[in-house]
Amino acid sequence: MIRLGSLAGYPFEGPRVLAGWTAPAVPAVFAILYRADANGRPNDYAVIDVDHSDDLSTERFPFKHPRATCWQQRAESKFELHICTYEVPGGTRAHREQIARELIAVYKPGCHPEQYDQAWEDEWIGSYRAPTAGPLTTNRDPNDT
Repeated sequence: MIRLGSLAGYPFEGPRVLAGWTAPAVPAVFAILYRADANGRPNDYAVIDVDHSDDLSTERFPFKHPRATCWQQRAESKFELHICTYEVPGGTRAHREQIARELIAVYKPGCHPEQYDQAWEDEWIGSYRAPTAGPLTTNRDPNDT
């Protein structure tokens, strides 16, 4: 298991070597990874693509996927590619899409055609001040009675 995402992350199964992997017929979010320094840091992976699928078995894994050429170029070998998957418990397509967008914003995978930004602007919902948002103590002198 590997955790991907912000904070505690999502518990993805894998990573598994993509070359020997058979995709199950399940809906899931998937991430394509490779080890940038397999000898020096064998447990560190770089995320190069993230997406979701209604049925992983239709994605043409391992190497007929539309972005497989990009994956191989980034990893320098198809045998260095790994995949991890997350079957969202009770999740719908909308849940999988949202998780994929979040992971794309976090990792900015170079092989994914779209990129998302995690920025949040105040003008999107405005700002406000509430009387409960102030300090809990005052600057009183404890010797004053």
